[in-house]
Amino acid sequence: MLKWIETTGRSEEDAISAALFQLGLDRDDVSVEVIERAKSGFLGFGSNPAKVRVSYNEVDGVARPIQEESLLREEAPAASKQELPAAKPTAEEPAVPASKPVSRPVAKEPAPAAPVEEETILSAKPGMAPPRKSQPRPERRERPRRQENQLQTGDEVLIGSAPTPVHREPVEVKPADPADEKASRIREFLTGLMGHLQVQATPEIFVTSEGNYKVVLQGQDLGAIIGRRGETLDAIQQLTSYTVNRGQSKRVRVHVDAEGYRAKREESLQRLAIKMAGKVVKYRKNMTLEPMNAYERHVIHTALQDYRGVTTYSTGVEPNRRTVVAYAPHQR
Repeated sequence: MLKWIETTGRSEEDAISAALFQLGLDRDDVSVEVIERAKSGFLGFGSNPAKVRVSYNEVDGVARPIQEESLLREEAPAASKQELPAAKPTAEEPAVPASKPVSRPVAKEPAPAAPVEEETILSAKPGMAPPRKSQPRPERRERPRRQENQLQTGDEVLIGSAPTPVHREPVEVKPADPADEKASRIREFLTGLMGHLQVQATPEIFVTSEGNYKVVLQGQDLGAIIGRRGETLDAIQQLTSYTVNRGQSKRVRVHVDAEGYRAKREESLQRLAIKMAGKVVKYRKNMTLEPMNAYERHVIHTALQDYRGVTTYSTGVEPNRRTVVAYAPHQR
């Protein structure tokens, strides 16, 4: 008598093994039908175990192997189409052997025509505009270049823009009296400072008609006490002024120079001022100079006070205070 049992497992093989274990039979003694295939699902969700039906023969309550072949009633895939045998050629229609390529006579290309002077018009594709005939471009005329000093319409001419030389009354200078207390303090301070700096320089002290002091350091190779753009010399002058005016009710000015640096620097600043003023008038654009001390800024202001078309003013905070040379077309 044919009977069957249904078992489940994680896979078809596990379900079949469970059924065979229950029946005590081998795989060849039963027929198996897969009812549901196992589904793994996604991340454990939607998974289903495999379910199979195992058929067997039972004789006197004992399972016996099936004599006939086990029939698997699985979901068979769609039957594949059988390949038909190639049709043999009949007597009426003999097979035609593959024909060899027939060589056709190649027509000779006509000789190229003589070049035509007129422009050849290419056949245009549908929807394309016909090509335009190229026309000779007119010759470009070179425009005369503007010279730097050439005036154009609308340019403002500043007549007599060169500065008027500033007339300064000569200041009377005389050697300081050896009994002068302030001159003695200046000499003592500078002599000790030069000794600490290991510079061989001797101070020569003069008194102006205004009551101020001018000190000239005499020696060789004094570049070390002048410094970059006179910064070291300015520091020495400031320290000397503090020493002389400390505890005094009336303050005096102390001017320290070495190797004629002050006069050379003043001439250089005057040339720079005239040069910058010329650029300001030419390009009509303000220009800002590098940071300078009060004395050097005063030299710039004095050099350009009578320069037509420009004006000067200072901006910023010490020690980065600068002089601005500004364009002023109505400045007369």
